Order: sequence, then structure tokens, then C-alpha cells
Amino acid sequence: MSSARLPVPIMNRTATLATALTVLFMVVALILGQLLPGPHRPTDYLVIGGAATMVCLLAMFVILLSTNARGSNLFFSRRKKQ
Repeated sequence: MSSARLPVPIMNRTATLATALTVLFMVVALILGQLLPGPHRPTDYLVIGGAATMVCLLAMFVILLSTNARGSNLFFSRRKKQ
């Protein structure tokens, strides 16, 4: 068997990313739940969930930008010279 690295299947990357983001969401929600003074009202839970969602979306954006999931021209493409 050769020592060449085999490419990681796309499904494993997706499952790993989803699992990591779920764990990150739970950790952020638990930390914010402990930081906010109690007793918690429904709006407190709304703020906690919104902040945890924002952190997870930001983390996903950074992870996807820093990996092979992006193309060479991510936000723009060069114009062809005439």
C-alpha cells in the first residue's frame, strides 16, 4: 500500500463541518446562558440563540473561505482584455 494521501470524500467533510458547528452552537449557547443573569425570560433565550447562530454562521464562513471549498476567484473575476 502506498503512502499517498487519498482525498477526503465530500460527505465526510460536510458531516464533520455540521458536527463541529452543532457542538460550537451548543457551547456558545451554554456559555451565554451562564453569563446572562437569571431568571431567564423568553427574550433572553431569543438573544442567546441569535448570538449562537451568528457565531456559527461566522465560523462556517471563515472555515469555508480558508479551505479548498473556494475557487481561485472567490468574489470577483478578472475582465478579459479587449
